[in-house]
Amino acid sequence: MQTLDSLNVAGKRVLVRVDYNVPVREGVVQDQTRVTASLPTLRRLLDAGASVVLMSHFGRPKNGPEEKYSLRPVADVLEKVLERPVTFIGSLPGSEATLEAVHALKPGEVALLENVRFEAGEEKNDPELGAKLARLGDAFVLDAFGSAHRAHASVSGVAAGLPHAAGALLQTEVDALSRLLTEPARPYVVIIGGAKVSDKIKVIENLLPRVDRMLIGGGMAYTFIKARGGRIGESIHEDDQLGLARRLLDEYGDKLMLPTDVVAADSFAAAAQTRVVPSDAIPDGWQGLDAGPETVKAYTTALQGAKTVFWNGPLGVFEFPAFAGGTNAIAKAVAELGGGAYTVIGGGDSVSAINQSGQAERVSHISTGGGASLELLEGRALPGVEAMK
Repeated sequence: MQTLDSLNVAGKRVLVRVDYNVPVREGVVQDQTRVTASLPTLRRLLDAGASVVLMSHFGRPKNGPEEKYSLRPVADVLEKVLERPVTFIGSLPGSEATLEAVHALKPGEVALLENVRFEAGEEKNDPELGAKLARLGDAFVLDAFGSAHRAHASVSGVAAGLPHAAGALLQTEVDALSRLLTEPARPYVVIIGGAKVSDKIKVIENLLPRVDRMLIGGGMAYTFIKARGGRIGESIHEDDQLGLARRLLDEYGDKLMLPTDVVAADSFAAAAQTRVVPSDAIPDGWQGLDAGPETVKAYTTALQGAKTVFWNGPLGVFEFPAFAGGTNAIAKAVAELGGGAYTVIGGGDSVSAINQSGQAERVSHISTGGGASLELLEGRALPGVEAMK
């Protein structure tokens, strides 16, 4: 990819696609991680004498502008963390009003545009919208790794009309995740959790030949356990993936680790009755909602001595404290591997767990991209990354 070193930005307006799709509740940003992650690129451009025009999507508006999907609350957070004024431009990103407001910016000034998904052509990668967005800058920087897997007008379409480069965050993400695919240090252990095998099957298939151990957790584990003949009660599973699970167990059974015991519940509720049972003997009417103590012990042991670790997805229903024990234990085990291991975490709940453990600083890389991370690890070309070449 072309990097920031390839751009001369002094005295120029630089259009930067960021990922500010952050959680907002009652007009208040709940987690500013993605905003903070954009600061290295923004500061570098501003220090070089550029004015910066930021664009991002937020949520999934269906019918044009909607107040609940406005990026206005993010402008206040950005102004605080960036420690300089940020102008919020509330008109449509591709409008003449926005163009006029952007052209008034002086070097060192920052503007945040309204939600680019308010434009009907954004997700269709409309060339006309891409051209309108290109008029907002003299150069384009893609720093939204979380959106790099989307062929949208503000991600790849705009790049066709401007000198362009990858931002610091995008470069860091691609470099960090590529290490998981190219000659990783061994032993190499992957932890894959979450609800469905179908959501992550391509990642599983692409990584299994490369890893020494893959630890399966969360709801997807019950599809594998049922495929092996286990009784899983009412646990979530995918019957249409049983054949695939059997094939992977036959081909990679020596690498795959499944839960041996689980914390089962009599209902899907925070206050449900619980009991620890074998993972392949869950009673009728009960469902597995977290890894059990023996599984946690085995998985923690499997991580010891690992030199490369990738973790994506929780081991249980992390939202309920009673079923967060397995996920929290893995977070602690990964963090405690320390500087001798290359550790990468991707996925909202996994990131939340490592943050809550207070040991996020001890992890080599925490990815800001959910779907983009998975698609890169599937071995797929990302439209945004391709556009930066």
